[in-house]
Amino acid sequence: MAKLRLTLACGPYDRTQALRDGTVRPDGIELTYLARQPAEIFWRMLQYQEFDVAEMSLSNFATLVSRGDPPFVGLPVFPSRGFRHGYIFIHTDSGIRQPADLAGKRGGVPEYSQTAAVYIRGLLQHDYGVPPTSIEWVQGRADRLEHPLPPDLRLQHAPPGVQLNDLLDRREIDFLITANNPVSFRRGLPHIQRLFPDYKAREQDYYRRTRIFPIMHLVVIRRDVYERDPWVALSLYQAFCAAKERCYRLLEETGSLKATLAWLQPALEEEKALLGPDWWPYGLEASRPAIEALLQYAWEQGLLYRPVAPEELFAPSTLRDIPLGEGQFV
Repeated sequence: MAKLRLTLACGPYDRTQALRDGTVRPDGIELTYLARQPAEIFWRMLQYQEFDVAEMSLSNFATLVSRGDPPFVGLPVFPSRGFRHGYIFIHTDSGIRQPADLAGKRGGVPEYSQTAAVYIRGLLQHDYGVPPTSIEWVQGRADRLEHPLPPDLRLQHAPPGVQLNDLLDRREIDFLITANNPVSFRRGLPHIQRLFPDYKAREQDYYRRTRIFPIMHLVVIRRDVYERDPWVALSLYQAFCAAKERCYRLLEETGSLKATLAWLQPALEEEKALLGPDWWPYGLEASRPAIEALLQYAWEQGLLYRPVAPEELFAPSTLRDIPLGEGQFV
C-alpha cells in the first residue's frame, strides 16, 4: 500500500532534523519537509491553509479553538519554546528601573496576540502586578488573525513603514516586548537595555516556582487531512518524539560536539539538572503548566472568545505523553 504523502512546514530545528533528512520516517507517511521561518509559515497557513501539517503560533491556535470549528487539529509537539524575561527592552531615559515603572508608559509589541507577548504580559501581571490595561500599547504590524480585545485596552498601530526599534531608539515608546533582540540592542546602543539584566537567574527561579517552560509554537494538521485519515495524528506525534530523542542522543555525544558551543556539556548538564532528563518536553501532561498558563493569560488579556481547556487543543489519540525511550525509529 502506498504511503500517504503529506507536506510539513516547520522551522529548521535540530530537534526536527531527523524528520527533515529522513532518518526518522512517520509510519505510513511520506513526508516532504519544507523548512521555512515561522512568521512565513503562520501567515501562509492562517490565510491560505497551504500545508498539510505545519508549525503554528500557540496563541493564534488557541484563539481559533475558542472561536469554534478550527481549521486545524493540534499535536502536543512544541518545536519552539523560550523563557521571556530577557525580551523586555527599555530606553534608559524612560525612568523605568523596575517592572512597576512600566505602568503608565508606552510599550511596543510586534503583534498584540504574539505568543511571546502573551506570556510576557502574563508574568508582568501575575509576578509584578502590572496589568496590560495600565500600559499604552503600540503594535508594529498587522494582525495575522482576527481576535477580540478588551474594551479598556489602549492600543494603536505604528505608522506604516515605521519600525518599533526606531520608535524605541527615539524614545517615542518607552519600552518594547518582543520575541527577538531589537537591532538597536544588538548594535550595543547604550540607551537600550534589558529591564532584567539578570534574566537567566530570574527565568530559572520562575521555572522552579511555576514549572512553566513557555511554549511558543505547536504543530497542527489541517482538519480535512485529519478527518480523512485520523491515524496520521499519532503517527506524526510518535515521529516528532523519535526525532527529538535522536537530537538528544547526538547532543550528548560530547566527544565531538554537535552544536557550535564551546561549553555544550556543562550547558546540557545544567539544563537537565533543572528541567529534567527530557529537557524539551512534548506531550500534554509534561507541558500542562505552560499550556494552562498561556490559556489563562490569553483569556485574561481578551484574546479568546471563551475559556479553552488544554485537552481541546489536541487530537484525542495524542493526549497520552510518550516517555523517553518509546520513540519509534523507522
